[in-house]
Amino acid sequence: MRTKDAIHQELAIEQARLAELERAREEARTKIELLRSELTAAQRTTSRSLPLSFGVQSKAPDSPADKVGDHLTPAVLLSLNTGLRRGEVLKLRWSSVDFNRRLLTVEGRNAKNRQTRHVPLNEEAMNVLRRWREQSGGSAKVFDVATRFQTAWKKLLLRAGITHFRWHDLRHHFASRLVQRGVPLNTVRDLLGHSSVGMSLRYAHLAPDQRREAVAKLNEKPILALTLRLPRNNFPATSFYPIEI
Repeated sequence: MRTKDAIHQELAIEQARLAELERAREEARTKIELLRSELTAAQRTTSRSLPLSFGVQSKAPDSPADKVGDHLTPAVLLSLNTGLRRGEVLKLRWSSVDFNRRLLTVEGRNAKNRQTRHVPLNEEAMNVLRRWREQSGGSAKVFDVATRFQTAWKKLLLRAGITHFRWHDLRHHFASRLVQRGVPLNTVRDLLGHSSVGMSLRYAHLAPDQRREAVAKLNEKPILALTLRLPRNNFPATSFYPIEI
């Protein structure tokens, strides 16, 4: 059996880890908001004036719909709304996007764990993919780029004044938003393509209310009220433990 000192030491370590995760989450949230602010600002300009802006090209008088300003915009928005890894985004093909079923398929050969998964597309992901398909040409790949977005990504972060922010943080942001909105960790695991739920447990601390609500459901049928009691001193059990069913 462990000593009190050992237990306190481990508790202090875990509390420090939790505090570090909280700081990282807040930092990532701030950076995401800066990126979205950059998107809003870029929407007021055209892709010609801002070739690498993180935004949507403003509507021309004779244009039937808004166009995406550059290849980075749809890629970032897709990652924010699907949790795809950068490698999965780069290898994605139009044949794996089902617009009718609103579903995106990550083929096993392109996934980190080599397992095929299906990711539903929300409204923002659908809109950006439709726009990008209309203006990207006839390539089989959704994003036919040779630089892995590295040049455009660095310029975007420089414009927004953001440091120490990776593409993978878009994936963390996707998972954090889901957990904060009450999505079960196992569903988050499935969407992210994690091989085990243990890899998704890093987001568990973002949903304390969900855990409180879970245990509160037991109040509907308290154990004491449902447990049968033996009679005592010839009095029925209900005299001491009223049963409400």
